[in-house]
Amino acid sequence: MRQIFLDTETTGLYPDQGHRIIEIAAVETINRRPTGNHYHQYINPQREIDAAAQEVHGITQEFLQDKPLFEQIAEEFCEYVSGSEVIIHNAPFDVGFLNSELGRLGLQPVQEICDKITDTLKMAKDARPGQRNNLDALCRHFDIDNSKRTLHGALLDSELLAEVYMALTRGQDSLMIDMEHAADAIDSVAIEQRRGELNVVMADEAEIAAHEQYLQNMGEVVKTNW
Repeated sequence: MRQIFLDTETTGLYPDQGHRIIEIAAVETINRRPTGNHYHQYINPQREIDAAAQEVHGITQEFLQDKPLFEQIAEEFCEYVSGSEVIIHNAPFDVGFLNSELGRLGLQPVQEICDKITDTLKMAKDARPGQRNNLDALCRHFDIDNSKRTLHGALLDSELLAEVYMALTRGQDSLMIDMEHAADAIDSVAIEQRRGELNVVMADEAEIAAHEQYLQNMGEVVKTNW
């Protein structure tokens, strides 16, 4: 099972107001194990970055001036996520920006390129209702080291997200293991029971003679009482 943990950084909050993606990062796992096959790309948005957004991620327009445009990395990105489950924290935000960028190029929306999109924010809210469920809060809850996260960065956030997801879903693995162990135990009991049923002990001559005498005495009692 191939899963991609993805995060983006943007020029602002609203793609319908012309805000753009400036960083995409993704971390690949196969069968819940990291492969080291990461995707990471800075992108020139060809527009200003909101001051509030820059305070969050620290990425400047000057830094992005020599970076590729989204249209130059779109094919590579689509190939990377194709056919996988894409896991995102607060998926509607990132998916909205990705689909805005893909739509500008006349490409399919991301949910048609990958097999599935999973929102870990929704998962966390279901598991921890009424609690803070941002990435920092979940790292604290699951004792995941996020000390390097002084600013939001797509690659680091994707790596932390992968750890959070594994912690969120670890109980499901434990449940499956417990069910397998329970099934094994039931099978073992059934085998022992079958073995007990096959353990036949034959009567010896003295026991046979005593049994015949018992039947004879019973017959005489019945005749007398009849």
